[in-house]
Amino acid sequence: MKAHGKLSLLVVLFSMGMSAQDTIMPLWPKTIPNQVESLEKEVVEYTKDGIIWITNVQKPTLEVYLPAKRNANGKAVVIFPGGGYHGLAYDWEGTEIAKALNVKGIAGIVVKYRLPWSKSITKGKNMVPLQDAQRAIRLVKSKAADWNISENKIGIMGFSAGGHLASSLGTHYSDIVYQKQDEIDDLSARPDFMALIYPVITLGVPSTHTGSRVSLVGEDPTDEEVDYLSNQKHVDGETPPTFLLHAMDDEAVPVENTTMFFDALRAQKVPTTMHIYPTGGHGFSLALHDEKLKNWIDLLFDWLDNLD
Repeated sequence: MKAHGKLSLLVVLFSMGMSAQDTIMPLWPKTIPNQVESLEKEVVEYTKDGIIWITNVQKPTLEVYLPAKRNANGKAVVIFPGGGYHGLAYDWEGTEIAKALNVKGIAGIVVKYRLPWSKSITKGKNMVPLQDAQRAIRLVKSKAADWNISENKIGIMGFSAGGHLASSLGTHYSDIVYQKQDEIDDLSARPDFMALIYPVITLGVPSTHTGSRVSLVGEDPTDEEVDYLSNQKHVDGETPPTFLLHAMDDEAVPVENTTMFFDALRAQKVPTTMHIYPTGGHGFSLALHDEKLKNWIDLLFDWLDNLD
């Protein structure tokens, strides 16, 4: 290869590397709320099923997947992977979902949010995920023009405990949970829509997911802490339109989480679609190997196409 050819190839490879790096960005421009510097390290490993499992998140980020510009329809979904507020099933309920959205022209943006049990979080552990969620959607809104996204078509999606975080954002978007760091924090944190997939909704017994509850509010929470993050209690007429999906035989997160949220949304006349499958269990993600469930995401795409 001639010298100028090698140089051109290096420039291309360097540019590709820079572009890839630019798809991951920190949430916080200054200090990370409620957190101190520590010797703790983020842990990234694989489960026995080959899922990327992240624990001990120290620096929350956005990972951005954009469709080709000619395919983009202006919609974006901010995605919160599940993991019981103890870890994040980062590809299974995060990056793989973003890629599936891209196929339909939708931007998929995965949030690597902090987990309350980390020792570097010194106070307000139960508020830390919501801090990251509010900041995430504000940051996406601030980048709408750069990312070819419509400002009024930015929604959220969460799986399991990530569904709890998404529903927390959808019901507590106007609550002040951190101090302003820049002009981005002047933007509304209200999502334009929500998709909640086998979500944890309540922290109340008997329907809660015990692992998520303990990770988020501890073994002996106050009634106030439980009520604040039992999100069916905070639905109002401004709660965003919502898509709900669950399986009846979910033994980890009882299906009552979804049905009680549907009832609360219906009572407030919030446009809502709910799909309950008889089987499927918990944590099925795209369910590509389940003949009954594998097309569930098409129901989501149809719903998104018909949003006002």
